[in-house]
Amino acid sequence: MEKRVVLELRGRNPSQIKELNLDNCRSTNIVGLSDQYTQLEILSLNNVGLTSLKGFPTLPKLRKLELSDNRISNGLNFLKGCKKLTHLNLSGNKIKDLETLQPLEEFENLRVLDLFNNDVTTIDDYRVKVFELHPSVKYLDGYDREDREGEDSDAEEEDVEELNGNNDSEEDLDIDLGSLLIDDGSLSERNPEASPSLLISMYTVYGLLFHMGYLLRSKHHTSLYCDAYVLSL
Repeated sequence: MEKRVVLELRGRNPSQIKELNLDNCRSTNIVGLSDQYTQLEILSLNNVGLTSLKGFPTLPKLRKLELSDNRISNGLNFLKGCKKLTHLNLSGNKIKDLETLQPLEEFENLRVLDLFNNDVTTIDDYRVKVFELHPSVKYLDGYDREDREGEDSDAEEEDVEELNGNNDSEEDLDIDLGSLLIDDGSLSERNPEASPSLLISMYTVYGLLFHMGYLLRSKHHTSLYCDAYVLSL
């Protein structure tokens, strides 16, 4: 795992990393991760072979943690340094009883919990008991308390990014051609020490606009002349 962490860093400082994918790198415990990942928000450790979470670092901004298809049977208390956790995927592990889940009570923001394919799911009234144990959880194994299928959390995150992003609209692409008009009076009052290249550029634009106007007027007069000639025939 440690070599994979270094590879994923790509020379960047750990404090710059917001998302880290370590899926399928083989390790039975946490190595290579430290408290330096202060900005990390998404961490994926699926199918790594983890048997213990001992040594899990304090990640104050971690929101989403993927731990599916490992061999974790206990030790969720080692996640206590991730207070902002909202999504936790523990599907395909070795969790057998509700007591193992008690440390998750500390996560007041936990909204999505996945325990699919764990022995704990065979307990009588498993869903009712987990929802009672963790009131903040809205979706358990993909369904809410009324057995309604959960929303796509990834799509929700994309919507949030779009709302916070700088999406250009058609109005933003409109160009005000009026700003190209040049006031001769303002040029005459311009400081004589102004950049000569700027003055040349401004007169060039003015000349192009004048020439375009002349061509348009010529085209108009030519059209009128041709129409008059045709009528005389």
